Amino acid sequence: MITKIQKWGNSQGLRIAKTLLSDAQIDVGDDVNVSVKDGALIITPAQRTRRKYYLKDLVAKIPKGYRTKETDWGKPAGKEVW
Repeated sequence: MITKIQKWGNSQGLRIAKTLLSDAQIDVGDDVNVSVKDGALIITPAQRTRRKYYLKDLVAKIPKGYRTKETDWGKPAGKEVW
Protein backbone atom coordinates (compact mmCIF):
# COMPACT_ATOMS: atom_id res chain seq x y z
CA MET A 1 0.00 0.00 0.00
CA ILE A 2 1.33 3.43 -0.90
CA THR A 3 0.26 6.44 1.15
CA LYS A 4 1.55 9.95 1.65
CA ILE A 5 2.97 11.86 4.63
CA GLN A 6 0.75 14.90 5.14
CA LYS A 7 1.10 18.12 7.08
CA TRP A 8 -1.40 18.59 9.91
CA GLY A 9 -0.85 21.91 11.64
CA ASN A 10 2.79 22.03 12.76
CA SER A 11 3.09 18.24 12.59
CA GLN A 12 3.32 15.61 9.92
CA GLY A 13 1.04 12.62 9.88
CA LEU A 14 0.44 9.35 8.14
CA ARG A 15 -3.00 7.84 7.61
CA ILE A 16 -3.02 4.12 8.23
CA ALA A 17 -5.75 1.92 6.79
CA LYS A 18 -8.04 0.21 9.28
CA THR A 19 -7.13 -3.20 7.89
CA LEU A 20 -3.42 -2.60 8.52
CA LEU A 21 -4.14 -1.51 12.09
CA SER A 22 -6.28 -4.59 12.60
CA ASP A 23 -3.58 -6.88 11.22
CA ALA A 24 -1.05 -5.29 13.61
CA GLN A 25 -3.54 -5.57 16.51
CA ILE A 26 -3.51 -1.79 17.00
CA ASP A 27 -6.63 0.32 17.54
CA VAL A 28 -7.34 4.04 17.52
CA GLY A 29 -6.05 5.56 20.77
CA ASP A 30 -3.56 2.76 21.49
CA ASP A 31 0.00 3.62 22.49
CA VAL A 32 2.62 2.54 19.97
CA ASN A 33 6.40 2.38 19.80
CA VAL A 34 7.93 4.07 16.77
CA SER A 35 11.50 3.26 15.81
CA VAL A 36 13.79 3.33 12.80
CA LYS A 37 15.75 0.31 11.57
CA ASP A 38 17.85 0.42 8.43
CA GLY A 39 16.02 3.56 7.27
CA ALA A 40 12.53 2.06 7.75
CA LEU A 41 9.94 3.30 10.24
CA ILE A 42 8.71 0.50 12.46
CA ILE A 43 5.47 0.92 14.41
CA THR A 44 4.62 -1.71 17.00
CA PRO A 45 1.99 -1.86 19.76
CA ALA A 46 3.35 -0.64 23.10
CA GLN A 47 3.71 -3.49 25.55
CA ARG A 48 1.59 -2.97 28.62
CA THR A 49 2.99 -4.63 31.65
CA ARG A 50 0.34 -5.51 34.18
CA ARG A 51 1.38 -7.32 37.25
CA LYS A 52 -0.92 -9.72 39.00
CA TYR A 53 -1.60 -8.88 42.59
CA TYR A 54 -2.80 -11.38 45.12
CA LEU A 55 -4.77 -10.19 48.14
CA LYS A 56 -2.77 -12.47 50.44
CA ASP A 57 0.51 -10.80 49.39
CA LEU A 58 -0.91 -7.28 49.68
CA VAL A 59 -2.34 -7.91 53.14
CA ALA A 60 1.01 -9.36 54.25
CA LYS A 61 2.59 -5.94 53.59
CA ILE A 62 0.33 -4.18 56.11
CA PRO A 63 2.42 -3.36 59.21
CA LYS A 64 1.59 -5.30 62.37
CA GLY A 65 -0.69 -3.32 64.67
CA TYR A 66 -1.81 -0.93 61.91
CA ARG A 67 -5.25 0.53 62.61
CA THR A 68 -7.29 2.62 60.24
CA LYS A 69 -8.94 5.85 61.33
CA GLU A 70 -12.32 7.27 60.44
CA THR A 71 -12.13 10.06 57.87
CA ASP A 72 -14.52 13.01 57.97
CA TRP A 73 -15.53 13.86 54.42
CA GLY A 74 -17.66 16.85 55.48
CA LYS A 75 -21.37 17.41 55.19
CA PRO A 76 -23.42 15.48 52.64
CA ALA A 77 -23.49 17.19 49.24
CA GLY A 78 -26.61 15.49 47.93
CA LYS A 79 -29.23 13.09 49.20
CA GLU A 80 -26.81 10.80 51.04
CA VAL A 81 -28.08 9.23 54.23
CA TRP A 82 -25.50 8.81 57.00
